[in-house]
Amino acid sequence: MKKVANASVVEYDEPGGVEVLHLVERPLPEPGPGEVSVEVITTSLNHIEGFVRSGAEEDWDDPYPRRSGSCFAGIVVAVGPGVTGFPVGSDVVGHVRAGAHATHLTVGVDHLVRKPKGVPFEAAGGLYLAGVTALDILDELKIGPSDTVVISAAAGAVGSIEAQVAKHLGARVIGTCGDRNFDYLRQMGITPVRYGEGIADRIRAKAPDGVTAFIDNFGQDGHELAAELGVPEARFRSSGDRRDREIALLSEDPAAVAHGTSQLERLVALAERRVVNVLVSGFYPLGDVVEAYDDLQKLHSRGKVVLATHPVNTRRVLKAREVMEARD
Repeated sequence: MKKVANASVVEYDEPGGVEVLHLVERPLPEPGPGEVSVEVITTSLNHIEGFVRSGAEEDWDDPYPRRSGSCFAGIVVAVGPGVTGFPVGSDVVGHVRAGAHATHLTVGVDHLVRKPKGVPFEAAGGLYLAGVTALDILDELKIGPSDTVVISAAAGAVGSIEAQVAKHLGARVIGTCGDRNFDYLRQMGITPVRYGEGIADRIRAKAPDGVTAFIDNFGQDGHELAAELGVPEARFRSSGDRRDREIALLSEDPAAVAHGTSQLERLVALAERRVVNVLVSGFYPLGDVVEAYDDLQKLHSRGKVVLATHPVNTRRVLKAREVMEARD
């Protein structure tokens, strides 16, 4: 493959909203020992990236200019000394602390797993942070066949993967959501329950034998609702717990990287078997990253919002959810 000298990358020079993001050309480092260069095909957006960019994440002290994006899928285009298992031309899924929103990146092979042919790039680029967060939380709670678990924001990126994997593990899954997501959850075998006043009674009606675990991705009244439903404290996870898990998964500590990659490999295997299906509800060219984050921040998208470096068609298409929202 032709050597790549430069990459287009999304950067920002100061904290702020989406307006601080810009696409710039930067030299692509040649891969060193244990590294490869990857042509990014797809990369996805995560809410935590907006919190970091705004300055809300006080634990994030990376110097400026900062780069954006942690999840990606692509093709190996150059290999450093001593690398085996990832020859040029390999399809890969990977993760980085930041910098995945780019046309190319150079990364250690300890951040990569092979992408099976049966997992499309559109889904693969959205797997890492949402999916590994979901797996970690389910593992912590030891979800299994004896469980009835409530998952709030079950149509979102993390919630939808939690719901699918929990169902695969044998649990009965109740997902809280708005009316327009009922059919989506039902298609996955998840029992939908509407948000709002009286939700505890609606959940009890769907779970007459009780609720054994509660995962709150909504971040408002989850703790109180879980307590009202009689869920033990040890089997509740809050949106704050999710945030802590995501920050840990973005660490460059070798143990954290190894854990994240191991879980990513497990997740990719589940995606290959169609246990996990990633719904892409927004698909944007890399240069439209500001518009893509605007979409994500509306909190109305199902599944993932994904950026593509080589989209076949850049024409904007009206989304079904935009039609639904216009009617409300």
